[in-house]
Amino acid sequence: MTLEMRFPDLVLVLARDAEFFSPEPGLLRRILAYNERMMLVEHRMERTWIGTRHSHPHDQMVYVIAGRLTFQCGEEEFEAGAGDSFVLRGGIEHSARAIEAAVVLDVFTPCRADFVTGGQPARRPHDAQDRDAKANR
Repeated sequence: MTLEMRFPDLVLVLARDAEFFSPEPGLLRRILAYNERMMLVEHRMERTWIGTRHSHPHDQMVYVIAGRLTFQCGEEEFEAGAGDSFVLRGGIEHSARAIEAAVVLDVFTPCRADFVTGGQPARRPHDAQDRDAKANR
């Protein structure tokens, strides 16, 4: 699934415009800036959260901002905490479990269109909003 939208050269998403939603118990997701080629997503996991093992065709870069998690990527299992990061190629089965409450930034390439259509997309870019507001004056 790809995004069939035209994106501006700059996509700005202010924190106040990106709302958290819960795609599953114990997990909060906030879609941040994205275009057709990449997507930035913030995840917040409760200490008891256990993610389902899954795969997707998107490469995924993970940066742990806070907390500690156990990851299973393919046959590898490891712990990662604040400041740790890794990159996982698309198509590899993986899962995560929060050892303690955690905050993670994920970058996906290409964009996870399923997140946009299946969740709450980020609002329109501010440059487009500003143009429309000026045009309506």
